[in-house]
Amino acid sequence: MDLKDKKILITGGGGFLGSHVIQKLLEKGVPQENIFVPRQSEYDLRKLEDCKKAVSNQQIVIHLAAKVGGIGFNQEKPGELFYDNMVMGAQMIEAAYRAGVQKFVALGTVCAYPKFTSTPFKEENLWNDYPEETNAHYGLAKKALLIQAQAYRSQYGFNVIFLLPVNLYGSGDSFDPTRSHVIPALIKKVADAIKNKEDYINVWGTGQATREFLYAPDAAEGIVLATEKYDKSDPVNLGSGQEISIKNLIALICRLMGFKGEIRWDISKPDGQPRRMLDTSRAEQEFDFKAKTSFVEGLKKTIKWYLQNQEESSG
Repeated sequence: MDLKDKKILITGGGGFLGSHVIQKLLEKGVPQENIFVPRQSEYDLRKLEDCKKAVSNQQIVIHLAAKVGGIGFNQEKPGELFYDNMVMGAQMIEAAYRAGVQKFVALGTVCAYPKFTSTPFKEENLWNDYPEETNAHYGLAKKALLIQAQAYRSQYGFNVIFLLPVNLYGSGDSFDPTRSHVIPALIKKVADAIKNKEDYINVWGTGQATREFLYAPDAAEGIVLATEKYDKSDPVNLGSGQEISIKNLIALICRLMGFKGEIRWDISKPDGQPRRMLDTSRAEQEFDFKAKTSFVEGLKKTIKWYLQNQEESSG
């Protein structure tokens, strides 16, 4: 599919990942005037009428809008996370189908995988068991959209694809401690400790859990490639294929930021899912996607961006 002459709707286009997807589309030659971003102040995607209004006259929908946060946010607002994400996605798919949209790109989440999944996570493992409890509400809401996507393809021939990105990081991320994920949360902790001349930081959990991270511009590249080239019902992982423990992650961030203080682990707080790493072979086979940015390079760029924009990005 050549995207240059398509009218493309990007929900969540004003957010962290959305800004990078828009940049990739512009680099592909899509005119700015062909990209429509429905603003939250004008379109409440929990309302079907607003979804219908948003998709009108659009040819492609890339659905990135989500209510999302770290472990603390998931524990505090499980009902909102389930309802808002389920309703937004379900109604956007329905409205897009009814409006005759040519292709719908739905984003899932690594949180949809079972709590105990052998690594690397393969797409066929998705239904083996229940997700990790602290983010199950978000993960299951997103996973339900895969069922909807496959049902609409089967019954209506609607071209919906479903992508499963791992944890993202990069410039433009939220560093608000009430909502941020692990990398921005740790970068902010270290930056604050340096600024306040503190000789230690507190970190949740034991440090033993592992995570995989994908640099947001790489994720955006994968989403655009899938939009161009992928047209099947099977879900596809988007990741870097590399795993790091939280203990090693904070040690790396401290080294890159020049912090030599103590790391104190608050073991009363949850680790979350024990391990996370995706099998990314399907994305490479189906639409030639492979992450390009090394983790250290991506972290350096993210730290630099935060230090230059910390007042604005901390909420």
